[in-house]
Amino acid sequence: MTLSNGLTLAAEQRPGPGFAFDLRIPIGSAHDPQGMQGSAALLEEWLGKGAGERSARAFQDALDDLGLRRGGGVGAEATRFAVSGLNADLEAALSLYADLVQRPLLPAAELETLIDLARQDLEGVADSPAEQLSLEARRLAFPTLAGPYAGYAHPASGTLEGLAASSVASVRQVFGRYGAAGSLLSVVSAWPVDEVERMVRAWYADWTPGAAEAVPLHFRPGLSTHLPGDSAQAHLSLYWSGVDPALPSGPGVAGEMHPDWLPWHLGLGVLSGGSASRIFVAVREERGLAYSAQIGGQVLAGQGFISGYAGSTPARAAETLEVMLAEFARLKQGVTLEEFGRARDALVASSVFGAESLRGRVVALTRDLSLFGRVRQPAELRARIEAMTLAGVNAFLERWDPGEPNLVTLGLPSGATQAEPAAGELDSGVSA
Repeated sequence: MTLSNGLTLAAEQRPGPGFAFDLRIPIGSAHDPQGMQGSAALLEEWLGKGAGERSARAFQDALDDLGLRRGGGVGAEATRFAVSGLNADLEAALSLYADLVQRPLLPAAELETLIDLARQDLEGVADSPAEQLSLEARRLAFPTLAGPYAGYAHPASGTLEGLAASSVASVRQVFGRYGAAGSLLSVVSAWPVDEVERMVRAWYADWTPGAAEAVPLHFRPGLSTHLPGDSAQAHLSLYWSGVDPALPSGPGVAGEMHPDWLPWHLGLGVLSGGSASRIFVAVREERGLAYSAQIGGQVLAGQGFISGYAGSTPARAAETLEVMLAEFARLKQGVTLEEFGRARDALVASSVFGAESLRGRVVALTRDLSLFGRVRQPAELRARIEAMTLAGVNAFLERWDPGEPNLVTLGLPSGATQAEPAAGELDSGVSA
């Protein structure tokens, strides 16, 4: 159901003592104004400093009095508020968060403290090689484009320069873009769906639409760079293009699940889905090359990508990279019946257990709405997973062309970076 102001509600009734809701507002770190990176994260923290007629302390006390468990945070594309509690308190919780996102106090005196805390977060990145690597990988893969938004190449906490340029007025302008249009609210509770709809209309029907819009994303493949550093360890980051979750169905509208979406996930599970996966066996068990190595899928701006990471020693980093690329390329030759069965069972288990958890289910509702434009019922998803065949997955893997990966290295000796594998090594590779 979508209200006239653009807020979409997905509600499910489930017997039990508790509720969970997940509110997704389509304003994330990619929407930070150019030169003011960190604004969305500052705003998310600032919202909690009082709302409606309650001061910061009174607002937090009201949440605590209901015994609410809170989560969420700022991602690249959206800000989420995740809440769970007892069924009797659902409407009270919805009303408090209606104040939070519609009528926050945003006291000017609090912002400088929040900026200082964000600076501390950024200073911690300098002490974390893995975070430095991840940040540089994003900068390489997703360049900032011309326009009003800072884009995807910075952490949610921003940059030191962006924080220094932020002000009460500039962060309040970001809040001015918050609104119902494009926002998603998922609720799982024991309340009848029509009663949940009544609650939501009572507290959110007057929410202004806001001014959210998608931030364009451009992926640059086949690039490499090396970060100098004194780390005693070597870190490798890889990025490939993957499979988009949905087929397009119109400008800005999510569509039906892409037919390659589930085979892609199954292939990634074979490659890096646990202690029996190819990456784990080849890199760790057979050769002892790395203390950590994995490859997984992610989605940004409706596009699928594969990210890979390995942490090794400088002396064995080049061999680690070679083995990871070889295993990635070998996926194109197909998976065995045993690998197929194990990976398919893992996908089924993930769908079943995710649906059993109250909070897991409510997050799944929001995810489905944001990726596919509709909610997939657990039985439907399980049926689609179980309908996959070994022949179908291998046909997908054979025709799948991920292109060349990006590579970022950190902590290697000068001149030791094997940053650009020969083109032939990548032509036979598979991307998720």
